[in-house]
Amino acid sequence: MTVWKPTVLTRVLLGLAIFVSAFPLYWMLVIASRTNADAVASPPKFLPGGNLGDNIVRVLTHPEAQFLLGLTNSFIVATVVTVSVILISTLAGFAFANLNFKGRNALLLLVLLTMAVPLQQMGVVPLYRLMVSLEWTNTLKAVILPYLLNGFGVFLMTQYTRQSVPMELVEAARVDGAATLRIWWNVVLPAVRPGMAVLGINTFMLMWNDYMWPLIVLNQDNPTVQIAINGLNARFSTEYSLIFAGTALSIIPLVLVFVLFGRQIVGGLMEGAVKA
Repeated sequence: MTVWKPTVLTRVLLGLAIFVSAFPLYWMLVIASRTNADAVASPPKFLPGGNLGDNIVRVLTHPEAQFLLGLTNSFIVATVVTVSVILISTLAGFAFANLNFKGRNALLLLVLLTMAVPLQQMGVVPLYRLMVSLEWTNTLKAVILPYLLNGFGVFLMTQYTRQSVPMELVEAARVDGAATLRIWWNVVLPAVRPGMAVLGINTFMLMWNDYMWPLIVLNQDNPTVQIAINGLNARFSTEYSLIFAGTALSIIPLVLVFVLFGRQIVGGLMEGAVKA
C-alpha cells in the first residue's frame, strides 16, 4: 500500500489556507482587546491590547444592547429549532427511505419544492402579518415557529437513511416483532448519527446567526444575540471595539456546539469504518 506524502507546495498551500481562514478571528480578538481609537488607527495595530476585559464588561453591561438577554434568547431559539429539525427530519427521512406508502414520492417532491422558495425574501410579509394576527410579535415564538421544519433537513436525512439503513435490516426488525417507532429508535437512529450531527451543526449555526427575521419581529428590549450586537453601536459613531468584543463572545457557543457535534460525526464515521 502506497502512502501519500504531501509535497512542499501542498504544505505551503495548506498553511496559506489556514492563515487566510484564521486571520479574521485573530483580527477580531485584536480589535476586541483595544480601544476604539486603536481600532481606527492608521497604520493598524496587529498585536492584542490590554482592554479585552474592560470591553467585555462594557458589552455585558451596555444599557441598550441587552447582550446577556440576547445570548439567552438565541440559545433558546437555536436549541429548540435544532431539536425540532433533527427530530422531524429523522422521522420523515426514515418514512421516505424505508416505509412504503401511497404518495411517498409526491410528498418528497413537495418537500423538495419548498426548498425552491426563498423564505427570507418571499415569505417575510405574509409571515409578519401572521405573527401580528397571532399577537406574537416581540416574542420568541415568532422567531421559532417558521423554522421548526426544514425541507433541506428532510431531504438530507432521507438520502442518508437510504445509504445507511438497508431495507433488509428494517425487515429483519419487523420479523422480530419490532414496531415502527422501535425500529426508528433502535435501528435507524444509531446508523444515521453522523448525518444528525451535520444537520444539527448546520441548523444551530443558521439560527444563531439569523439576523433579518429577528430584526423584523423583535425589538431591542427582547433581542437575539445578533440584534444585541447591533445595539452596541453608539448613536452617532461606531464602537468597533465593543462590536468585536461582542462578536467574540457570541461565537463561543458555536465553538462548543461544533466540538460536541463534531465528536459525534467522527465517532459515527469511525464506527462505519470498523463495520465496513
